[in-house]
Amino acid sequence: MILWFVGMSVAAVWLVFRSPALDYRLVALGAVLPLGEVVLGGPRLLHTLLFAVALLTVVMLGTRHRRLLRRRLLSLPIGLMMHLVLDGVWTNAEVFWWPLFGVGFPDVPLPELDRPIVVWVLMEAAGAAALWWCWRTFDLGSPENRERLLRTGHLPREMT
Repeated sequence: MILWFVGMSVAAVWLVFRSPALDYRLVALGAVLPLGEVVLGGPRLLHTLLFAVALLTVVMLGTRHRRLLRRRLLSLPIGLMMHLVLDGVWTNAEVFWWPLFGVGFPDVPLPELDRPIVVWVLMEAAGAAALWWCWRTFDLGSPENRERLLRTGHLPREMT
């Protein structure tokens, strides 16, 4: 489900913020980071609102008086929050609102893996379409624009 999270997160964050100066590499990383909990057998800390808000708080407090660094690092909790929205973890109160319903995590599969295969395929296709839209919209066929994105995470300034 990588295409779903990366494509939809980058496209949605662009459409909401319209900021070419965010680090879209970190948006993508934040959007896929909770998938690593597959090795734990189910959703844990990275699928909670508490972790996303704590990360946002650390970034905000740790980057006071460093505006450019803050703008870059804010991309990570934004991507993480996009993951929470896109995987629907908010429908599982014990995970999303942890630890309000107890300190233990429920024994449930990752939301990403608990879908019929046809839904999985459709979500990945939607993510691929979003990535294609990003490629075309941000003119990533241009070596200059592609290099800027890969090197800095920024999109072309003329996109705003």
